[in-house]
Amino acid sequence: MNSSINSPGRAGLLLLLTGQMLPLIDTSITNVALDSITQSLGAGTTQLELIVALYGVAFAVCLAMGSKLGDNYGRRRLFMWGVAIFGLASLLCGMADSINGLLAARTLQGAGAALIVPQILATLHVTLKGTAHARAISLYGGIGGIAFIVGQMGGGWLVSADIAGLGWRNAFFINVPVCLLVLALSRRYVPETRHETHSRIDWQGTVSLALVLCCLLFPMALGPELHWPWTLQLLLIAVLPLLAWMRINALRKEQRGAHPLLPPRLLNLTSIRFGLAIALLFFSGWSAFMFCMALTMQAGLGMAPWQSGNSFVALGVAYFISALFAPRLIARLSMGRILLTGLTVQIVGLLALSATFYALGTKTTTLALVPSTALIGYGQALIVNSFYRIGMRDISAHDAGAASAILSTLQQATLGLGPAILGSLFLTLVHRSGGDYSRALIAFLLVEVVMMLVLGSIALKLRHRLAVRSCVV
Repeated sequence: MNSSINSPGRAGLLLLLTGQMLPLIDTSITNVALDSITQSLGAGTTQLELIVALYGVAFAVCLAMGSKLGDNYGRRRLFMWGVAIFGLASLLCGMADSINGLLAARTLQGAGAALIVPQILATLHVTLKGTAHARAISLYGGIGGIAFIVGQMGGGWLVSADIAGLGWRNAFFINVPVCLLVLALSRRYVPETRHETHSRIDWQGTVSLALVLCCLLFPMALGPELHWPWTLQLLLIAVLPLLAWMRINALRKEQRGAHPLLPPRLLNLTSIRFGLAIALLFFSGWSAFMFCMALTMQAGLGMAPWQSGNSFVALGVAYFISALFAPRLIARLSMGRILLTGLTVQIVGLLALSATFYALGTKTTTLALVPSTALIGYGQALIVNSFYRIGMRDISAHDAGAASAILSTLQQATLGLGPAILGSLFLTLVHRSGGDYSRALIAFLLVEVVMMLVLGSIALKLRHRLAVRSCVV
């Protein structure tokens, strides 16, 4: 845009990216604080899974709704509402005196994050053009690495410093002043944009998705600990009829010319289905990896929170560098080749990490983790960059918004379910190994390697469809 009124400018861009970092940093901080939360609130391992998982599930369920609300009522307005809710939820997390209170506040945090994130990319797309747009999108893609570093190091320091004797609570309280600052400046520096016509929110689809995810989340998280009572088994069985009900309602909406949350005609496209495969195999593995590594570092190796946080710095730096240079690779190589390269690098990193724990066991140090975690981070960024570009390949301009919402929902849902499903597997391995976290982590990492190999084999089968170079910056 030529007019400074319609462009966010540097200050507006900084505020939007700060808003984007809030949910990302909070995920990292929470992982670092898990062991301290256990000691403070007496949380069990299942409850630790839920602390991470409920946030991701609430994020996924409310994401499409947040996008539609922003289109209808103003993206800046919804961005500010999201920041306000996120800040309030962070305050409630820090004040929680029971694990149930913390779980409720974490769910509210996920809902707030779902209002924040869709407005950022939409605002950048609408208000920026040309070189400014390309730079902003590159920053948007690379900010995950920065947020990861800040969350791990800053969160570890906050928990270990135990300022005012608040311990892990400071990891949540720190969000409050940041949210207040963003709220104070957003009205002045972030431009207001909205869609020209109102679109209806698919409340039925939103409720259906919430029920499906909850019927997956709670049985997988609670089942191993409670020895699979019939109530949890029924919840798990209920997933299939709920999915069928969701699909039938979506088909009916499509026939009436309405816009369902997950349009069946888009779900039938190969690109979207492959995006689903990436979400199920990669993003669930990614969130579970961070959860299991955090437990291993603190509960298994006895590291302090700041040491645990520093163990992931190399991963975050490598992720940021990879994301920063990804657009240059995308301009030269096909998306299929970039995805396969990312998978290969990550698999090598996972195997190297397994070898490190096999050789050093409980004597594993932060420095010893640098080579393998750097490889993992570099590969992860290439895979993430491939996700949306591959998923959107068969999508027309008219369906771009709906397809993007589908992919974002799939991403956040699998990020939320990963710690519950694969985290339960890891904790079972810990129990069977007599509490040896290193051995359990090695087995978990090998499971993740198999998942990446499966994803790679799917990519190879579709290599002809992915051979065309991307024209997306």
